[in-house]
Amino acid sequence: MGIWEIFLIGVALAMDAVAVSLTDGMIEPRMRAGKMLCIAGAFAFFQFGMPLLGYGLGYALAELIEQIAPYLSFALLFFIGGKMVFDGIEENKHAEFFDPIPKKHETGAGKLLAQAVATSIDAFAVGVTFLAVETEGGLPVSALLCCTVIGIVTFVLSLPAVGLGRKVGNKFSDKAELLGGVILIFLGVKILLEGILG
Repeated sequence: MGIWEIFLIGVALAMDAVAVSLTDGMIEPRMRAGKMLCIAGAFAFFQFGMPLLGYGLGYALAELIEQIAPYLSFALLFFIGGKMVFDGIEENKHAEFFDPIPKKHETGAGKLLAQAVATSIDAFAVGVTFLAVETEGGLPVSALLCCTVIGIVTFVLSLPAVGLGRKVGNKFSDKAELLGGVILIFLGVKILLEGILG
């Protein structure tokens, strides 16, 4: 396994985080730069931490995590997305002539934590893979550096996704919450199907 392959693993693992970052930007088109950095940073931190945890715990929990990861990710994303869809429908039913993106729809710390966990659970198995490859002498650099690359790639891809989401959210502010919820539910179903069909 070379550095280029580790970079590609980072890109692949970041895709779910990028999709959710886009959604977060859509539902909060007036998000400040500091919060955008926090969102990208949260996804990057968990994408860095989960494979490191998988590497550290080794094979002890790998089988269990691999079995429950798709279901847990699906449950978290379906719950968050379902709530967003419900809120979006209710908001469109009772539309008023005031701020189209009420504060209640902003991405709070709890919601961000759930999103970051849901999109990074599969990275745990990557950490176990790093351990297996290292045992066979095939890891070109330390596992810590591999995980750092994954975290940096996630941050670099997630930050512009939040910005793009903000632009889209400005144009479709009345439907952003609903569309964002549908995207999260779709992402959850995709992760579940990949885990089952696998």
